[in-house]
Amino acid sequence: MAEVTIKVNYNGPYLVQGPVRIVDRDGREFPINAEKPIALCRCGQSTKRPFCDGTHRSCGFVGEDLVPAPPA
Repeated sequence: MAEVTIKVNYNGPYLVQGPVRIVDRDGREFPINAEKPIALCRCGQSTKRPFCDGTHRSCGFVGEDLVPAPPA
């Protein structure tokens, strides 16, 4: 099975790379090109949700998530 990677972008979308299916709450699948990265909205303001349309740049979204350092 191919690997899927989800990258959390600084103040931006989740970038998903790899073979994934994105399905709405009723089980309908969004058409996507599995060969290209997918940008998923994190700010909640996109007009193309669940996909990013770049609105995070103008709506003041702050998303600086980092993996916490392991305990010492």
